[in-house]
Amino acid sequence: MTAAVFFGCTFIAFGPALALYIFTIATEPLRIIFLIVGAFFWLLSLLLSSLVWFMTRTITDNKDGPVQKYLLMFGVLVSVLIQEMFRFAYYKILKKANEGLKSINPDESAPSMRLLAYVSGLGFGIMSGVFSFVNTLSDSLGPGTVGIRGDSPQFFLNSAFMTLVIILLHIFWGIVFFDGCEKKKWYTLLVVLLTHVLVSALGYILQGPAISAYRIGPSKCLKTTCS
Repeated sequence: MTAAVFFGCTFIAFGPALALYIFTIATEPLRIIFLIVGAFFWLLSLLLSSLVWFMTRTITDNKDGPVQKYLLMFGVLVSVLIQEMFRFAYYKILKKANEGLKSINPDESAPSMRLLAYVSGLGFGIMSGVFSFVNTLSDSLGPGTVGIRGDSPQFFLNSAFMTLVIILLHIFWGIVFFDGCEKKKWYTLLVVLLTHVLVSALGYILQGPAISAYRIGPSKCLKTTCS
């Protein structure tokens, strides 16, 4: 049963992203490179967020209780801000790279910024999903029984679907973000930032045993990296 839960949740969380990769990216080497670089930029944002989290915990002397909750909320906000800053930095790099490709090979059509936005968003989403869900997924192999202490018995399933949602949202956020930068509609960047903060803070806004599955965003990544 644990193996069934493990593979089932794995395919729920990462199956659509794998399908998108196979059918839309795997056939183009340039897209693969941009995907890997996008994932690397998300890793850099996590590294910087972890450093901020580590310094904050050190300054507060690793206090627990209510202080810990507010620190996690602060960590989520900082992590989202840093992620969007790195998304903007990646947009600038892709813009320069796209212009360079056009100047080198004027006869060949360079990838559109909308396509690059999709590829970078998928890279951000896959890496975010892996770091958010990998520890939870490893726990699904056992030992133990989910829900035996009153928690939601559907924790792994809820976490898998939330990871899928996060991956898809990163794709949408990437497309909207790049489009806003291209058309200089800066309010769309604010919409992306606010919705990202809202989704990441769902675990603190909503309460209940089943809602704990939603706390798989930046706060869990920070805990995993800094532990």
